[in-house]
Amino acid sequence: MLKLSLLEIIQRIEREETFHAVLEDYSFSIKIDDYVPYVCAAVHNGHHFSKDLWKNCWHTEHERLYEEDPHTGQMISGLPITLIAHDSRFEYDLNRAPETAIYETAWGKTLWKKPLSKKKKDRALQKHENFYQVVLTLLVKLEEMFGSTVFYDMHSYNWKRWDREVPVFNIGTSQVDQDKYRTIITQWQHILDSMSLPIDQKVTCTINDVFQGNGYFLKYITSNSLNTLVLATEISKIYCNETTGRIFPEVVQSVQDLFKYYIKAHAHRFYDRHHLE
Repeated sequence: MLKLSLLEIIQRIEREETFHAVLEDYSFSIKIDDYVPYVCAAVHNGHHFSKDLWKNCWHTEHERLYEEDPHTGQMISGLPITLIAHDSRFEYDLNRAPETAIYETAWGKTLWKKPLSKKKKDRALQKHENFYQVVLTLLVKLEEMFGSTVFYDMHSYNWKRWDREVPVFNIGTSQVDQDKYRTIITQWQHILDSMSLPIDQKVTCTINDVFQGNGYFLKYITSNSLNTLVLATEISKIYCNETTGRIFPEVVQSVQDLFKYYIKAHAHRFYDRHHLE
């Protein structure tokens, strides 16, 4: 893996180079093993929280981890193009628009003991902007090369906080063209619904059940693309003890292995169906 500046990452994408790099401030990493018409992203994977924010934050490290999406980056790591965030959503949320990306409150609790300085807010928003500059560069390049692309927007959620039965997987489609992409969405649902995982419950996948797919990452790509679908995909935290944070590595590895095969297969179906539109 290389450590590159924002400009170096953008230039490598524009030259269609393969590379694996972390941005020089360590806020996110990008891997391009091959230029293919699909991308996997984990924008809430990160847990790093700048040290100069620690004492000013009411939320403990455990509380922050509880609302993050740990190991979603590992789940997609076997795919050829990945974007994985390393900073915590509590510093800036990549799945929110810039004007709301810095929390004032989080899950019903005030976040900051004292208001953040303009310098710290500007630093966070610059990281947000850097990420989306790379997203846009990659999106433009892939649509230029292939005509159509699909982004798998991977998240996780705390299923035990729900007082009803909830699915292992949820696909949020409220912000995408459901008529145009109905077949490919249904195919993705069927794939997830039939996945065999080493857990003591039935694997199910529903659409717009616990989440509807209203995140900024999805909206940004959709509004800046010509023919690209974003599949906002949530996995319940069946891969860990969501209360303590203990990870079940055999479940994470199973998801990683299955995604490596199934995402590739599904993305090729998408491309065959939509690249000439």
